[in-house]
Amino acid sequence: TSPTEPRWLSDEEQRVWQAYLHATTLLEDHLDRQLQRDAGMPHIYYALLVQLSRAPAQGIRMTQLAKDAKITRSRLSHAVARLEKHGWVRREDCASDKRGQNAFLTEAGGEVLRRSAPGHVAAVREAIFDRLSPAQVGQLGEIMRVLAEGLQAESRAGADADLPWRR
Repeated sequence: TSPTEPRWLSDEEQRVWQAYLHATTLLEDHLDRQLQRDAGMPHIYYALLVQLSRAPAQGIRMTQLAKDAKITRSRLSHAVARLEKHGWVRREDCASDKRGQNAFLTEAGGEVLRRSAPGHVAAVREAIFDRLSPAQVGQLGEIMRVLAEGLQAESRAGADADLPWRR
């Protein structure tokens, strides 16, 4: 192949890529349906509540929350507005920077998280961990770490201007 010709996927790479796409689409749908059914929220809202629950004082700057969730600031703002409407999150102006805002998990948000966590972890366990051997779990973890580290290195190399949370 010439330097300008694409490095096409081999048949085996194409098979793995298609299996990955199929599995991740099915997994996201599985988790989303479970959370909609059991907690009345999409998976992304649950993930935001989890991030807030793990933050110091159960609050975090909105820009950091968008970065951690890997979503645009606009999508985060819409999601947080919906969570506020339910009384699960509250926003406050940032004391150190009047342009910024912090999001905080409310008591009601913590309660909905506690109620929905058992069903969510059961869905995750059923979809992933109950299907894999301990060795496969270790392999999957290592593969995901390698992929994440490589993709994070790319964003650190200066190509991060188009990252979702920067938009």
